[in-house]
Amino acid sequence: MGSYQQILSLFILLLVFPIAYSFYLPGVAPRDFHTGDPLYVKVNKLSSTKTQLPYDYYFLKYCKPDKIENSAENLGEVLRGDRIENSVYTFHMQEEQSCTVACGVQLDVESGKNFKEKIDDEYRVNMILDNLPVAVAVPKRDGNQYYEHGFRVGLKGKYTNSKEEKHFINNHLSFKVKYHKDPMTDTGRIVGFEVTPHSVNHEIKAWDLKKPQLTTCNPSTKTTVLGKHPLQEVDEGKQIAFTYDVTYEPSDIRWASRWDTYLLMNDDQIHWFSIINSLMIVLFLSGMVAMIMMRTLYRDIANYNQLETQDEAQEETGWKLVHGDVFRAPHNSSLLCVYIGTGVQVSAMTLVTMIFALLGFLSPSNRGGLMTAMVFLWVFMGLFAGYFSARFYKMFKGTEWKKNTLKTAFMFPGIIFALFFVLNAIIWGEKSSGAVPFGTMFALVLLWFGISVPLVFVGSYLGFKKPAIEEPVKTNKIPRQIPEQAWYMNPLFSILIGGILPFGAVFIELFFILTSIWLNQFYYIFGFLFIVFVILLITCAEITIVLCYFQLCSEDYHWWWRAYLTAGSSALYLFLYSVFYFFTKLEITKPVSGILYFGYMLIGSYAFFVLTGTIGFIACFWF
Repeated sequence: MGSYQQILSLFILLLVFPIAYSFYLPGVAPRDFHTGDPLYVKVNKLSSTKTQLPYDYYFLKYCKPDKIENSAENLGEVLRGDRIENSVYTFHMQEEQSCTVACGVQLDVESGKNFKEKIDDEYRVNMILDNLPVAVAVPKRDGNQYYEHGFRVGLKGKYTNSKEEKHFINNHLSFKVKYHKDPMTDTGRIVGFEVTPHSVNHEIKAWDLKKPQLTTCNPSTKTTVLGKHPLQEVDEGKQIAFTYDVTYEPSDIRWASRWDTYLLMNDDQIHWFSIINSLMIVLFLSGMVAMIMMRTLYRDIANYNQLETQDEAQEETGWKLVHGDVFRAPHNSSLLCVYIGTGVQVSAMTLVTMIFALLGFLSPSNRGGLMTAMVFLWVFMGLFAGYFSARFYKMFKGTEWKKNTLKTAFMFPGIIFALFFVLNAIIWGEKSSGAVPFGTMFALVLLWFGISVPLVFVGSYLGFKKPAIEEPVKTNKIPRQIPEQAWYMNPLFSILIGGILPFGAVFIELFFILTSIWLNQFYYIFGFLFIVFVILLITCAEITIVLCYFQLCSEDYHWWWRAYLTAGSSALYLFLYSVFYFFTKLEITKPVSGILYFGYMLIGSYAFFVLTGTIGFIACFWF
């Protein structure tokens, strides 16, 4: 009974809260820690918004535990380049540590060079404690603060009276663990994990790689450590001591809302108004489009009916003239069927993923959850791809249904996989942890061949068993001559015009999505995304119907491919916008990173093309 009440309360929550502020579930069950319980800090990848190439934490010569162990990862985490491992940092709940030596490291040529490169490229170190990522609290002008994910590997600077720029490493970490105390049980739950990095050139008393003895790291001299000593320079042969201290701070933040501080966007460019504004414009357009359609169509039909009553119907005009050709099968009808099937697959995957995200199952705390959900949903939606592809193929009187099914199962995933494979090879060449391991690649291929392809065949078989889609009018034996078209009815022109509106509906939301992907921020406003997605579908459908109507009025009946391309052309604008975003918002300097960015944006634009094109086509076909 309890679970029914929970489900009921979840739906009431969904109805009560405005859908735009989609909530999230914290992802894992809370853990209660008693005083003195060990807290193990895990390390994640090194990341940089300048290169977009993640690296394993131990790629740099940091303190290593005796045995490095990889934490359990899901498919999404591997695809994102997350590598979560154990570290030498171990705390004890509510027991402060003032200055603890982690280890000593002697830099050789290679490790010195690696540190310098990562400092140049502004790499940040990501750590995790009780599933919370470490953050640096940055004060804002208004007295509040926002969080930056991870801390910098180091910094660059010059000595006074020197022109040479030096690299300094952040070798002392001041951790602050915030906890919410339970007054009943005297246990605490971790609700915040902050760090302040420092560069300190420690005075070494006796050198030892495991635990060097330092005069500057002593519980009583903690103040001396942070301020009076010069910074720790990175150079070949330098002996670096890594140290840390831990403080605990009771907090009023409850465990369920501990992610809120991470999700508070520090970017003031986020104006809810602009999103609502775009919704209003699009709704206004939709209203106009619907009115034009209804009035024009009703007028046309009334006119035709009137003509027939006056026995003047010998001379037909407009779209009535092409009724005998409008269902003539297009050129490359098999390819069109393949793209329709694939589009239905992409649309279904997107819709279900969004619903899951909206219900809070794919929150940022569930690392890699979004990616995993998308891969599995894609695989299982193969059933719909086969079904719809077969239905249209049968309508076009196609006979080679097996060939059509194979094309549906392999064409789109094949192109995506080939692009992905090339990009992965480039990342692998850079020794980045973002490269998908061979085992995972094999698992993806297994999912594709073992589940997706058979499901496409099952869907196709079911689609072919059904009777063919009935056409409302008979197609003439002889194709009708198409009259000379006006310049604005040129296919290329009308296709390009058709893509502007659907792109306009999503482009503000697109800015936030690109920011979350490429600037290492969390994206969680799935409610808004869902509204924008619905508006995208409506806009694609309406613009395609309107342009198709004008096309038929000018007696051009080649509408099949044009309907698909009209809505699909918004993907071209999406790619052009990503080029604009690359040059205005990102600081990518390395050619490899540029190739990766455009490669992934190409994959995204191609999927967007298939999604929008199919929506436009199906709307037009229904019309």
